[in-house]
Amino acid sequence: MLEKLQIVKQRFDEVSDLIIQPDIIKDQKRYIQLNKEYKELRVLMDKRLEYQSLTNTIIEAEEIISEGSDPEMVEMAKIELDEAKGRIPKLDEEIKFLLIPKDPEDSKNAVMEIRAGTGGDEASIFAGDLYRMYSKYCESKRWKTNVINFSEGTSGGFKEIQFEIEGVDVYGILKFEAGVHRVQRVPQTETQGRVHTSAATVMVFPEAEEFDIQIDPKDVRIDYFCSSGPGGQSVNTTYSAVRLTHEPTGIVAQCQDQKSQHKNKEKAFKVLRSRLFDLELAKKQAEDAERRGSMVISGDRSAKIRTYNYPQGRVTDHRINLTLYDLSNIIDGDIQRLIDELQLVNNTEKLKNAGETF
Repeated sequence: MLEKLQIVKQRFDEVSDLIIQPDIIKDQKRYIQLNKEYKELRVLMDKRLEYQSLTNTIIEAEEIISEGSDPEMVEMAKIELDEAKGRIPKLDEEIKFLLIPKDPEDSKNAVMEIRAGTGGDEASIFAGDLYRMYSKYCESKRWKTNVINFSEGTSGGFKEIQFEIEGVDVYGILKFEAGVHRVQRVPQTETQGRVHTSAATVMVFPEAEEFDIQIDPKDVRIDYFCSSGPGGQSVNTTYSAVRLTHEPTGIVAQCQDQKSQHKNKEKAFKVLRSRLFDLELAKKQAEDAERRGSMVISGDRSAKIRTYNYPQGRVTDHRINLTLYDLSNIIDGDIQRLIDELQLVNNTEKLKNAGETF
């Protein structure tokens, strides 16, 4: 393990030297990338120091025990030896996971889209519940959210809503939420107390930078129209809303959140880049899932992933057969345990598939 970490240290030393070079500091894009790599490698360097300390402890303790001249020292050495040997296997696993190449998209911000599915007005209300759930979760993580576009449901909630999320490792954490979410409950409009099943689709895109996806302006049709919904007197009278259509793929992105046509256009292009990037990413995820039999990310955006059952107060994630009887807290934004369990399964799959490397 120390030999592998020595190779990492060589790169860490190289990056440490690069990020203080004046020409690198001037190139903000390069500087940000190297600074991010430095922070990731720093974690491994700390683990390397701990590993070295433990191996030194084991060597010293074994020497004291073999000499056997001082019974009290021998007793202390045995305790230290047991503690060090007990810590090594766990540290090995931690280092193995850190050595697995991370998905480069995981550190990106994200665009989340929630669409009402089957279930009429109740599906729109459920889409609104999901938006509130994710907003509350983002708030708990101190992430910034910003609505890009929305269409309200006739009885509340949203037919669809799209919003961007900015923070640390947003896409890497929220990507497991993509798929079809179902709700089973008695709708407000139901007079006979019957439980109905409705659905909403959640999509999560990594926010793509211009260098991730190049869009030919000739491929994009731009339409301007009046915004609808809240936003002041000018919202329905000026052509500030922007709709972009990427003609080769048919993908549409629009924004009406800002009063400025220019700002709406800028946001819409950000969404369009992210959707095109996600299209390529979905193909890659589907190939990866097929190769390694992944349960967590399949690339299939139409897969049913979770059910929220109100009569029983339970939430079930079908990918990992996890059921939690804590619906009221979960729908109020406390989804960390679900995310932790999904990440654990995903990380275990990665370790299993990378086993031969170690």
